[in-house]
Formats: sequence, C-alpha cells, structure tokens
Amino acid sequence: MRCAFRLLILAVVLILSVTPVPAQEKTKSDSRFERTEEMVPTRDGVKLHTIVFVPKEAKEPLPIIFIRTPYGIDGRPERNFRSYLKDLVEDGYIFAFQDIRGRFKSEGTFVMTRPPRDRANPKAVDEASDTADSIDWMLKTVKGHNGRVGMLGISYPGWLAAVAMLDPHPALKAVSPQASPVDMFLGDDFHHNGAFRLSYGFEYVALMETDKTNFDFKFNKFDTYDWYLRLGALSNVNRTQFKGKMPTWNDFVAHPNYDAFWKTQSLEPRLTQVSVPTLNVAGWYDQEDFRGPLRIYELLEKHDKADKNVLVVGPWNHGGWGDGPGDRLGRVSFGSSTGTYFREKVQAPFFAHHLKDKGPPPPEARMFQTGANRWETYDAWPPKETTTRKLYLQAGGKLGFDPPAETDRPADEYVSDPANPVPYRPRPVRPTYPGPDWPVWMLQDQRFTHGRPDVLSYESEPLSEDVVVAGSMAVKLFGATSGSDCDWVARLIDVYPEETPKEPTMGGYQLLIAGEPIRARFRKSLEKPEALTPDKVEEYTIPLNWGHHCFRKGHRIMVQVSSTWFPLIDRNPQKYVPNIFEAVDADFQSARQKVYRSPKYPSHLSLQTLPEAATK
Repeated sequence: MRCAFRLLILAVVLILSVTPVPAQEKTKSDSRFERTEEMVPTRDGVKLHTIVFVPKEAKEPLPIIFIRTPYGIDGRPERNFRSYLKDLVEDGYIFAFQDIRGRFKSEGTFVMTRPPRDRANPKAVDEASDTADSIDWMLKTVKGHNGRVGMLGISYPGWLAAVAMLDPHPALKAVSPQASPVDMFLGDDFHHNGAFRLSYGFEYVALMETDKTNFDFKFNKFDTYDWYLRLGALSNVNRTQFKGKMPTWNDFVAHPNYDAFWKTQSLEPRLTQVSVPTLNVAGWYDQEDFRGPLRIYELLEKHDKADKNVLVVGPWNHGGWGDGPGDRLGRVSFGSSTGTYFREKVQAPFFAHHLKDKGPPPPEARMFQTGANRWETYDAWPPKETTTRKLYLQAGGKLGFDPPAETDRPADEYVSDPANPVPYRPRPVRPTYPGPDWPVWMLQDQRFTHGRPDVLSYESEPLSEDVVVAGSMAVKLFGATSGSDCDWVARLIDVYPEETPKEPTMGGYQLLIAGEPIRARFRKSLEKPEALTPDKVEEYTIPLNWGHHCFRKGHRIMVQVSSTWFPLIDRNPQKYVPNIFEAVDADFQSARQKVYRSPKYPSHLSLQTLPEAATK
C-alpha cells in the first residue's frame, strides 16, 4: 500500500518519501505560499497535525486540495509541489496536508485501515469523520477559499480519499483515489484470493507498527528469500520476531479466513453510489494495489447515472505517475512521458473542471495499451465491442486456440517442495523496503523460472496477427494434488521474438503481464475453507484482473503454472491445517501436482479481446 518512498534512486517514489528536505530548499519552495501549522480538533477531542499553504498572490477565491497520510507530512508538501502537485500549484489552489490519527505528530491511536464508525454514537470516529471535521475547520479558518474541496492521494492516502468519498462532507466536490486498496483479503496488499502476501505483509506491519514513525525491518541475510525460508512456518513470526506486539499481525493470525473482521474493513459493500466526481487511477504494473482502483471503478460504475465516475490506467508501478517522466520501467520502454502526461493532461484538468468550472469533462476511460505503447480512450470499460477468446493448455507445453485433443497422458505434473519454493523474482531477493527491486519486479525477465522442474510452461506459436486484450483475463485450471491443500499460481507472459531489431537487448524477453495465486482450501468458500481430497481433479478459476495489452505479431503468449511464489506468497504446508498462521514446521510436506489438459478437463486462458478492426 505504501509507495516505495525510501527509494530515492527511483524518482517515482518521491510521493511518499519521508526524507527531510533541506531548510534552504524548503524556504525557497514556500515563498509562493503563506504556511501555517495547526493541530486541528476532531469530535472526540483528538487533534490532528495539519499544514496549510495559501498562495500569497491569489487573484480570486481558490479551492482547497486536501491530502491525508499515515507517512508523515513534514517535508512532503515541498516535494509534492515540485512533482506530483506541480501542475495544480501552477493552476492555483490552497493545499492542506494532514498526519492521520495516531501517526507522526497527530494525537490518538493508529488503527490500520480503520473500520467505519458507529453512527449512533456522536463521538465515534473513523477516517471519514476525521476528514469531515478537518474540512469544517478549514472552511471556518482558512482564508481565501471558494468553498470547494478536492482530495487525492496514492496508496493509503488514496484509500483515505476513497473513505471520505463514501461519506462526503458537503464541500467535497472532487476525489481521486489513486492505487487505493478496496479489500485486504480478496486482492490488495495483504492477501490475494486468500493467499497471504508474506514479504509485503511482514515488512509493512514492521514499518507501520514498530512506533509512530516509519521503520524498516533489519534483515541479517542479504537475500531475504533465504531469511524467510529459514524463518519457517508463520507461527514462528510471533515466537521469534514480533513477540505478539504487532496488532495487525495478530489480526492476521486471528482471522485466517474471510470473516466479519475483513468484511467490515472492505469498501466493496459501501460502493453503492457516486456522490462525488471520482477519478480512479491505477498502474498496470502496480506491485501493491492494482485490483483496488479497478474494483472501485467497477462497482461505482453500476450506480453512475451522471457520468461522474471515470478511470485512467497507465504503464506504472505503485505510484509511478506521481513523479518523473514515466517513460520506462526497468528495461521496458513506453515510448513517451506517461507520468508527465498524466499530471498535465489528466489530473490537473480533472480538478480544474470540478473545482473551478474550467475545461471539458474527462473521458470515461483513458487506458494505456502496453505492447503498442499508446493511449486510448473509451466510452465504456471494458469496451463494448470485445469478445472472449480462449487459449488451451496442450500437450508438449503448447498453448493454442484449438481445444485439446484426446491423449494417453491427459495431464502434466511436477513436485512442489516447500523447502525449495519458486522465487517470485531473481535472487537475491532484496527487502521490500528499502530494497531497489520491489518497484520494478513485475517487469523483470521471467526466464529465471523457465525450465524449473516445478514450473509448467505453455507457449503459443508466434502470433500471425496482433492480439489486443481489453478487459478481463483469467486462467481456468483443472488440477489435482497428492496433498490435502495447495496453492496454484498462474502467470501470463508476453514472449518477445529472439531477434528484436529496434531493441536488440530484448531478444526472447519474457514480460510478465499478470500473475495471481489462489489458495485451494478456499475453492468453494472464502469463509469456510475445506481440505482437498488427494488426487481428485478440481476446477479452479484464477482471476488475472483487467489488462490492456497488445501481444504483437511475431510474439508468443505463455502461461506458467506453479504452486509457490516465494516470499511474495507464504508457503502452503500442502497438508490441510485449520489455520496456516498457526502451522508448525513439521506440517510442511512435498506434493505431486497435476494440471489437466484434455477434452474432459480443458484448462485454458481466457482473454477479453478487441476485434482486429478496432485495433487499427
């Protein structure tokens, strides 16, 4: 959820950086503003640290842009004014920044993704009430405003904007939740389809709950793959590391299934009306919160009668649109300055339209098509003219549009060994924070796993024409295991030709388009897990969310299947236990996995694609 704000060597992370700004730099940046620092009271008496910037030479009343964060606001405005908010500064706004309850200089107790308050209690609080109380204070106290407030933010600040949108103050007139999580069990920071995101979850809890400021866990191994493997079962975390002192980790242990704890936090049941114009922002390579903004848009769109709910998705990692040109990630070039384009042509015009009555309304969906490297606009997302195409897993590691034929060997198999799990990125695996690889791992060449005996690869022939995905992607898998529980991991990969004259170093590159795990115990119900019957064929759907990618003529489409993805995802013991967080080292066992590809069990990749005429 947190942008990788300590990676100053990567420009994209400056949004959430907590590195102090030199005093002379801060003074220079502040010269355009009258700066005030206040402790803003809320309804239960807790005061929130807030900094307000009012332009000194404003010629008219201005809207207020409000950003709330758990990552510390000292120094943040000055950095944001040079990057993320630069175009808004030039357009003219009042800016307010706030430490949320219990973090940095604000009073009170911090609660991770605090659940909604009890409305029957006038003193009850949540993030929406703190936002409303703060807006009330600003309208009464800040001079020179026009009575309109806009909110935006990336990651946790994006979630805070989304929460405010669901219970809006009357003055809140435009909101942009960017890379916001929506449900922490279904597909955002801490779990994906019930599978626990180990390295991120562990390190983020240490970051947020060791004290009121940010803390990076100190590993004694250069390769955290080795550290997490030596850690062993998840029950060892409290025994050897956290000692029961981290509330969020204790919640993980107490709530291994999709119970009321997770459902209460989820925004999904509350996304039932579009009360504030909303710009949802996501990145195709977001390593933390990709599903969240897409799901917010999708659910709000069902209730959007006035075209207030819009979507933009670019070729960015988590928060990558907030700073820098955005012309490439790692070795992959996007052909233009997509980050600059977003800040100038999308974000600034959205707020100008809704807070200043200037400029036209934004398009419904503005989507960057990776592979082809171009922006497209649509009046609906997914586009209405899409069709679904299936590519079937076939014998000999082939992937094709024809259904599988009868064969004497209807399945491929491998041994999944928890003592030797498949790494999710090339080793050594550096820490999530402040390691340099986390922001770009989704674009790293996937050949490091190709050929492992516990990874099945299915590859198409070179494509005779472009295949353009515009919408949902999923893998339907028919599988069996010798164990009583397991994970399935599916990855969709664009395989470049061996010779790429325009980019000679990209020959044979395997670019990850999407990858997701599912935990087999939840195949029937996320609320009530069930053990598997050993060697029984079961049907699984592995959602790969939305995509907008052009598999170019001459490229190949690949699907990889495995049962580990470590330490991004915790290891499944492969023996059913009631609570994996309480499993012990002795519970872990190897298992033989079978993936079926027969007429009876036609495992396949399903893609929502545009017709060829629509891609010209």
